[in-house]
Amino acid sequence: KIWIFHGFYAELVGNLASMSTSERIKTMQRMPETMKKKREIRNKVLKEITKKPRHWSIRLRCCTDCLQEIVVSFRRFGNSLSEYFHLLRFMHKTLKIIGAEFGTSVLSYFIFLKWLLNFNIFSFLINFGCITIPQFIAAEPNNLSFTGLELFTGAGYFQQTVLYYGFYTNATISKIENGPSYNMQLAYIFTVGIYFVICFLILLFSMAKFFCRNFINLRTFSGNASKLLCTWDFNITNEKAVKLKQKNLSTQIKEYLSELNREGLHFSVRERVVRFVIHLASWVVSLGTAVAACAGVYFLSVNNLKLFAKGYKNDLESQAAMLVLPIVASLLNTLIPFFYSWLGHLERFQTPVCHIYITIIRNIILKISIVGILCYYWLRIVAASESQCWETLVGQDIYRLVLVDFIFCLLGSFFGEFLRRIIGTTVYVSLGLPEFDIGRNVLDLIYAQTLTWIGIFFSPLLPGIQMISFSIVFYVKKVSLLMNCQPPRTGWRTAQMTASFMFLLFFPSFLGVLSVIGITVWRLKPSEECGPFRGLSSVYGAVSEWIKTLKNNTTSKGVVWIYHNLITSELFFFILSTIVLIITYLCSQIIEGRKTVIKLLRQQIINEGKDKKFLLGMLQTIQRANQP
Repeated sequence: KIWIFHGFYAELVGNLASMSTSERIKTMQRMPETMKKKREIRNKVLKEITKKPRHWSIRLRCCTDCLQEIVVSFRRFGNSLSEYFHLLRFMHKTLKIIGAEFGTSVLSYFIFLKWLLNFNIFSFLINFGCITIPQFIAAEPNNLSFTGLELFTGAGYFQQTVLYYGFYTNATISKIENGPSYNMQLAYIFTVGIYFVICFLILLFSMAKFFCRNFINLRTFSGNASKLLCTWDFNITNEKAVKLKQKNLSTQIKEYLSELNREGLHFSVRERVVRFVIHLASWVVSLGTAVAACAGVYFLSVNNLKLFAKGYKNDLESQAAMLVLPIVASLLNTLIPFFYSWLGHLERFQTPVCHIYITIIRNIILKISIVGILCYYWLRIVAASESQCWETLVGQDIYRLVLVDFIFCLLGSFFGEFLRRIIGTTVYVSLGLPEFDIGRNVLDLIYAQTLTWIGIFFSPLLPGIQMISFSIVFYVKKVSLLMNCQPPRTGWRTAQMTASFMFLLFFPSFLGVLSVIGITVWRLKPSEECGPFRGLSSVYGAVSEWIKTLKNNTTSKGVVWIYHNLITSELFFFILSTIVLIITYLCSQIIEGRKTVIKLLRQQIINEGKDKKFLLGMLQTIQRANQP
């Protein structure tokens, strides 16, 4: 045993001697030994280092010092970058205040809005860098005059800019003769295609992250009392930050206690029948309203096409007529959700979570139906019309929809929250302050992002416009929330709310957009006189022509093989879909098992009552600490 110990000891000293200075220090700090033992090991390591030849030691020390300087330089550069990006995280403090004042339910909306804002920044950088900047090299001068109305209509001067599909060239861009060239057709279709693949992966990763955090991670529901004992950040010394942290913990405990105190309501047979009739009537009315709205949008859009067929005029009447369709669509998307919220209050759901989810489902049916009718109008009617560039017409329609929807979103905050506060505090005091409508506001974001995804092919710079609008919406909603709204009357936790928002963004929004883009790329014929795909039978024809040119190139046989055996292979996509379905099924089983464990843990906590009493006592302590 002594021989084995000495052998291990010598091996340890040799390993430490071969390390760099920083690695050796970190390794010795992690060793579970006393300080006396560590000093002995350090001295033996230093003796081992001095036994090596001097020239080797000098050379090794020189290389180590150089590497150390490089590491320190990169570390300083990384620290400076982190400080810079920390300055850009202007929303972080706002999210903390909202979470402390209004709880996790309202906070989930702002987290989702921030995620969409970052997502559109990424989208804008990709499109601007790969499509727009090369087009500037081959761009022709714009001969149209700018009147200012183009900011609202998207027509006129903007028609001959990089904002729309029709302005982009179908030529190969080359700044230097016989130099490197840039194929605009391939750049356009591959940028859009790779962008949607990245969006697909980001959405899957985000959904998986939120589901793992809220459904699979057992630590989320184990020992809620430890939230008070183990989560306090002792680095907080600022008085405002301390009070904000106390208020945040107090709000979380209230939400948890309200969930424990909530008991299932028992209704008689007559009351159940009455509630069922009320719910059924509400669903019939809500679905009928959605059908009527879709019919109105369809007939209005067909009549709107006649205006496009007359050509573009600079008179005020023609410019104003272009705004009729987006104004009506945005008006329906703004007013009907208020009606749905009123229906939800009449139904008197047992829990706020149920109320919000039912409102979200009704709103998603309305908004996706309207978007579906518009897509049918664009792809079947506008694309088959005799217009010179139908892609630009679709891009202008989407631009107007995005702009008018943004304006109505701001007006909704003014009329739905500001005026409601004035009425509730002066005219009808019994109404009180309004609560923040999470369902309606979340569906507004999903609707706006859906329009942006559809419009990326027809208007590549649309994510930049949406990026600006989301930034303004964030601050307007924050100010309106803090000034006009009150916290939810009933505290409740929404751990799974953000994951639900991500799922709604993925389905039906993103998958529906993929079907629209797929029909545009594979089925529809591009315009003959505009755009990068003019003269082709389909947009995908650009890829087929490129593959034909690669067959004669021996160095590109791998690309040709991937195209014929993977991209155009039904078997490959069948296997890929099967793998995705299997993974989805396994995740659903894990989630179901996770829910069972959660129910058992909650029942155990309720039965014992110890955690509840402890939290009640600590909540009273925190409330007393917050009082002046």
